[in-house]
Amino acid sequence: MFRFLAGLWLLCAAPAVLAQSPDKPRSCPYDSAHFNLFKPVPRNQLRELRPDRPGVTESPFTVDAGHFQLEVDGFRLVNRREDDQREREWHAAYLMPKLGLSRRTDVQLEIPVYAAQKQRRADDPNWERHRGFGDVALRLKHNFLGDDEEAPLALAAVGWVRLPTGGQAGDGGVEYGLIVPADVHLGDHWDLEGQVETKLNYDRETSKHYLGVVPSVALEHDFNDLVSLMVEGVSRWDAQKHDWRSSINVAPIFNVTENLQFDFGAHFALNRETDREFFVGFTFRR
Repeated sequence: MFRFLAGLWLLCAAPAVLAQSPDKPRSCPYDSAHFNLFKPVPRNQLRELRPDRPGVTESPFTVDAGHFQLEVDGFRLVNRREDDQREREWHAAYLMPKLGLSRRTDVQLEIPVYAAQKQRRADDPNWERHRGFGDVALRLKHNFLGDDEEAPLALAAVGWVRLPTGGQAGDGGVEYGLIVPADVHLGDHWDLEGQVETKLNYDRETSKHYLGVVPSVALEHDFNDLVSLMVEGVSRWDAQKHDWRSSINVAPIFNVTENLQFDFGAHFALNRETDREFFVGFTFRR
């Protein structure tokens, strides 16, 4: 699956990097040196709304300086299978508030307001249950290339640390990660996004950290000003299981206004051990 994702990225991205299609305006009419957290970008000069949701693949674009953006998983259901273990969890009001510090940098929080989890062995009808507030993460995103949305290629990095604030509803230890997302504008209202995430997960049972790697590729098409569709391939590997777990994710996106976007979707597993997920959410910018 990893080779497939890498090959798809190179095949689609190569011609777009050489030339930018003029099919849609991709301009930002302000000088970044003039605006910051305390001197916000005028609302009539905001760039196109480019949230990190709904897919695993995140956007390399940041929130405009001095502005606030809220991305919300209103509801997400996850079904998981591990050998003889069965697990189901759902999240309500998983919040990600963001604040633009400058044209290239924003600061973010992940706030899982409520999470419920239950697990059992396949031969045991009794579920073990945990619920409550989840693990909070602090994130910082910086754009290195294409922040003006004029170039066909954009590149950024996101560093994050997750704190064990969720007790039994969380992972139980501090976790760290680095995400490198990129976006290539293909023309004709098509965008190709890709990223690689490396992270140190925490295992509650062994009280040790282990490495995880998550490459992904997403293709997004704008049918019109209102409706878009994202199709995404994701593969996950970690040092505990030593195998790849892959899914195809699909999400329609509805652009209600320039500052409000709704989405819903599903993760369809490509192998037995991969999580099955269903979600609905929205993004709001002020």
